[in-house]
Amino acid sequence: MEQIEFSFEPARRVFGVAELNAAVRALLEREFQDVWVAGEISGVKLASSGHYYFTLKEQDAQLRCVCFRSTARYLKFKPLDGVAAIARGRIDVYEVRGEYQLLVESLEPQGHGALQFAFEQLKKKLAAEGLFDPARKRRLPKFPKRIGIVTSPSGAAIRDLLNILGRRFPGLHIRVYPAQVQGEGAIEEVCRALEYFSQTRWPEVVILARGGGSLEDLWTFNEEAVARAIAACAVPVVSAIGHETDVTIADFVADLRAPTPSAAAELVVLNRQDVLDQIGAAASKLRQALRYRLADAARKLHTRGMDRASSLIHRRIGRWLQRVDELDNALDLRWLLARARRRLEIAPAGAAHSAQARLARAQARFRPVEAQLQPLSPLRVLERGYAIATDDSGRVLKDAAEAPPESAIQVRLARGRLKARVTELFPSRDR
Repeated sequence: MEQIEFSFEPARRVFGVAELNAAVRALLEREFQDVWVAGEISGVKLASSGHYYFTLKEQDAQLRCVCFRSTARYLKFKPLDGVAAIARGRIDVYEVRGEYQLLVESLEPQGHGALQFAFEQLKKKLAAEGLFDPARKRRLPKFPKRIGIVTSPSGAAIRDLLNILGRRFPGLHIRVYPAQVQGEGAIEEVCRALEYFSQTRWPEVVILARGGGSLEDLWTFNEEAVARAIAACAVPVVSAIGHETDVTIADFVADLRAPTPSAAAELVVLNRQDVLDQIGAAASKLRQALRYRLADAARKLHTRGMDRASSLIHRRIGRWLQRVDELDNALDLRWLLARARRRLEIAPAGAAHSAQARLARAQARFRPVEAQLQPLSPLRVLERGYAIATDDSGRVLKDAAEAPPESAIQVRLARGRLKARVTELFPSRDR
């Protein structure tokens, strides 16, 4: 009788490693497409590809995580060791090693807001790089003629800016680069606007403006890409984001922070009337200073002119004294005439007649000489209060340097002479 064998073992299916990993992957992806996982971040590594690798761990468990570069750029804060965080993503299997991991799509810290944490994190990073250093900030031009504005063309900020700029200083050249200031694509548009103004260098100053809003609404100006675009701009940038109490990363990087867009317009341009008033006041002070300088110069010139005139008079008197020495003999004719008259008084009649004739001829010769000498006589100058100084040898002194201290001099006046000794020397300022 033929025996029939029965087998109760299940049919065996053999999986390849890759096949099993793929099956597990499909199962996990189907069951865990959108999960939130809380844990402490550990072992953060940033690969050259831009991907973040880290681990979420608890006391007795851990989960490998990866955040791809395309997702990491939109994270509100970057993974940091020791930070308790909540990661959102989907479970995936890395088939090469047979490990499952969480593909992170968003990450936020536990215990406080993700945006505020990201703000502080980026602020600390950029400060360490020196982007907030006051030494790198540029001064705004005093009187800018060309102003660039980066803002939304439909917001209230642009209306306030144009209104105040036109009222404070009419005639300015203003160029607006329209850009979204929040939402998807805002970061790229703001960066392109700053790059445009930087490359063209058309404006002398750029105003980056946005009206008020929540932290989320203003987040475009807390992005690292915008901060670096501001720092790289070739012209000074004024940050005018939100209200006075709002603070963004752009405010720290910009060359000047304005509390509001309206305040930015007032800080960038001066009031035209105030400028005109300052110019008028400066012109008045300049005229007053010029009048004072001219009066002072006239006084000095007058003083120097009098000194020069006095010096010229003394030199002329010296030349006249030389003539005096030459004409002394001619002046002695008076003495000769007087002597001749006395002789005539005692001479015989014939002799007297002959002497009188000779006297008359001598007088006739003397009168023309006397008439010529009278205008040249230095005695007439001495009568007006001048004096003639000579040294011991009789040489006329023309320069104070010719009579050193303690030297003896003689001073001839209109009537009489003086002997004096020099006690102090005052050289002439007229050279």
